[in-house]
Amino acid sequence: MRKSAIAFIILLGLVSLFADVTYEGARSITGPFLSTLGASGAVVGIVVGLGELVGYGLRAVFGYLADKTKFYWTITFVGYAINLFAVPLLALAGNWQIASFLIIMERFGKAVRVPSRDAMLSFATKQTGRGWGFGLHEALDQIGAVTGQLLITVILAFKESYRFGFAMLLVPAIFALCILAYARRAFPRPHQLEIKKFEIDTKGLAKTYWIYIAAIALVAAGYVDFALISYHFQQASILQTNWIPFFYAIAMAVSGISSLFMGRWYDKKGIPVLAVITAISSFFAPLVFWGNFTLSLLGMILWGIGLGSQESIMRAVVPSLISPEKRASAYGVLNLFFGVAWALGSAIMGIFYDISFVYLVLFSLITQLASIPLLLKVKIRSA
Repeated sequence: MRKSAIAFIILLGLVSLFADVTYEGARSITGPFLSTLGASGAVVGIVVGLGELVGYGLRAVFGYLADKTKFYWTITFVGYAINLFAVPLLALAGNWQIASFLIIMERFGKAVRVPSRDAMLSFATKQTGRGWGFGLHEALDQIGAVTGQLLITVILAFKESYRFGFAMLLVPAIFALCILAYARRAFPRPHQLEIKKFEIDTKGLAKTYWIYIAAIALVAAGYVDFALISYHFQQASILQTNWIPFFYAIAMAVSGISSLFMGRWYDKKGIPVLAVITAISSFFAPLVFWGNFTLSLLGMILWGIGLGSQESIMRAVVPSLISPEKRASAYGVLNLFFGVAWALGSAIMGIFYDISFVYLVLFSLITQLASIPLLLKVKIRSA
């Protein structure tokens, strides 16, 4: 059973790898691309925030739908198709309004698929260890993200065209969908990977879960999206154009590598690990927005560590709080609050960017550090 669980995690990890080549490659240049189409810093912040609001907020709906219908695979397929094909269509966008719509649609596709996919992953991670299982998936995911950034870096170096870069990302999108189809055929009933009867009360979502939600919302509100960071790099002339996706690639590599270690650490020590990592990674903001080339690079490393914890440990906590029958819904609700907080935070920080970097940095730091006392109140049990 454990070997089957690992195989399942690897297959979904490979899907995420090629998917991340596609949309993370695109996200590394969406900020500068919107800038070339005439968008301001506030517009970039608002578009990114709205995209995250759609991308996270609607997950509650599709998580509930997945739990009710048990159509995990169908919902995942539909979501990936929307998520991935919106990216190459950016090559055809004639103005920032159309580009913004496609950016939001890409996030919408992710909203459709993530709760079902994470619920299926949670079934398998019972056999491998929650932290390590989600960490392994995240590591494969970030290999794709790094590859996407490097691919875009090379394209911009030899052919300085954002549009050509977007068009080339159609290839990994097709690979992702082919592997997903194989995974569906190999594991038609992924819920059977978690065979032990879960003992957590299924009547409602526990108080501890809501404390956890509040903590994660604070982290999300203060976490600056890379679209605004890349916009800053271009506007402040800290990096040349082709260096921007390379910095993002470094952050993605750090995220993927660190997620494996953080996952193992979490399996041994529990929720305090997430509090420590949040405290450390929160200091990316002053380094990125106040620093030179070197300090900005250090800031992106911290940013990558924080992102790795969000994509591995933050997901790994949920199965320890919620029964399998409600897990897709729980992931959806978590992402709803995460998305609303991210949207509000992104909009506020986009506006602060046009006013003063000091306000932006203080907002980012204070909101993230405020999550730590709440995280330390969360008590988890073996799942």
